[in-house]
Amino acid sequence: MSTGPGADSVPAPTTHDTPTAHDSPTAPEPRATEPPATPGLSPQAPAARPARKSSMFSSLKVRNYRLFFLGQVVSNIGTWMQRIAQDWLVLSLTGSSTAVGVTTALQFLPMLLFGLYGGVLVDRLRKRPTLLVTQAAMALTAIALALLTLSGHVQVWHVYLAAITVGLATVVDNPARQSFVSELVGTGQLQNAVSLNSANFQSARLVGPAVAGLMITGVGTGYAFLANGLSFVAPIAGLLLMRARDLHVVERAPRAKGQLREGLHYVAGRPDLIWTIVLVGFIGTFGFNFPVYLSAFADDVFHAGAGSYSLFNTLMAIGSLAGALLAARRGTTRMRVLIAAAVAFGTMELVAATAPSLWLFALLMAPIGMFGMTVNVTANTSIQMTTDPAMRGRVMALYMMVFLGGSPVGAPIAGWVTDAYGVRVGMAVGGAIAAAAAVTIGLVLARVGNLRLTVGWNGGHPRVAFVPREREELAAAA
Repeated sequence: MSTGPGADSVPAPTTHDTPTAHDSPTAPEPRATEPPATPGLSPQAPAARPARKSSMFSSLKVRNYRLFFLGQVVSNIGTWMQRIAQDWLVLSLTGSSTAVGVTTALQFLPMLLFGLYGGVLVDRLRKRPTLLVTQAAMALTAIALALLTLSGHVQVWHVYLAAITVGLATVVDNPARQSFVSELVGTGQLQNAVSLNSANFQSARLVGPAVAGLMITGVGTGYAFLANGLSFVAPIAGLLLMRARDLHVVERAPRAKGQLREGLHYVAGRPDLIWTIVLVGFIGTFGFNFPVYLSAFADDVFHAGAGSYSLFNTLMAIGSLAGALLAARRGTTRMRVLIAAAVAFGTMELVAATAPSLWLFALLMAPIGMFGMTVNVTANTSIQMTTDPAMRGRVMALYMMVFLGGSPVGAPIAGWVTDAYGVRVGMAVGGAIAAAAAVTIGLVLARVGNLRLTVGWNGGHPRVAFVPREREELAAAA
């Protein structure tokens, strides 16, 4: 996010990499040399460094991040396998789609209730030992569910309990993983690393469900749970093999009263953070209800069945993967990229809602996925890069709580609009809200940063930019 003039054309302010130190329990905790981000969007703040492109896979040159990335490749595939197997098992045990929805809700409920407290804990704790505990907890949960299923003793309440347990572990695991990336690569490679993490997740989204389908059909759901449990060996081994002396140490928050309130006040005093989180909240709540929209388009509009639903999801995942890799190619984060991608995402949803044919609708899934992933990666990276390291766990917990918590709120609303007025109206309303929120928040941030929107031509191409008002006044005076 910008802290000065030229928010549209300069990267988010970056901080200097911290010196590395050994991450042992007996070593003194060094203070980070990384200065806190400048709060707000003050036009007097110094300009950020010029934008530069990086290699698409440059962060993989860092040994610790390479171990982290490879471990997540295996673990993410296992996670997607368990998601498919878990839903199928609940449906087999109960015959109820409502029970499947309850399972999903139970897995996300802990993040909604305790997400901010998880961020407080993450700011106090060292990230690597914390991740070892959370990853081990999720592995044991998957193995326990596998043993119950393979022995024939599994009941639906066992699955509910497993979902809650994974959700509780995620409360700490999610902000810890998000903030640990900056310790692995430093701020110079943060944009690239966050983008590759998203590409990693989207790749697993393509592979995991397919493998789960084959495994469930061939040997049963129990082995899918077992495979997920064993997949955690990879990230745990990666964490153990990391060189602690190569980590970029950041300051941990000391234990004190009022830290949750302190984190909320910190975000409230930073317009660049609060409005970015609000934007992600609007898009996550109203724009990302694709399970509702895509299934209805497949069955009710095009009457094409489950095959077309799978095709829609696959094409969207391909677009998301492309968006993540393109974000990895960019070396910096720009405010105008976030706003433009959000507007494009909502607009493409509006266009898709009016698509007259199945194939045109399917082809639009790829750009929707690409722009949606660009919003996610750009918002995630800019928040991490401009947040005080001692606050990063709490801020990322709030970000993830808003992003993940939007679906349980927005999905019923999207479902009601779809049932009452049709899926075309439902998807169009979601896209319109996302685009309108992006335009509104872009104008708010421009006003806070004392910028003005200009539209013109540059080299025969249209150019939309935010220009500092002071620069315009000086030019007029000259």
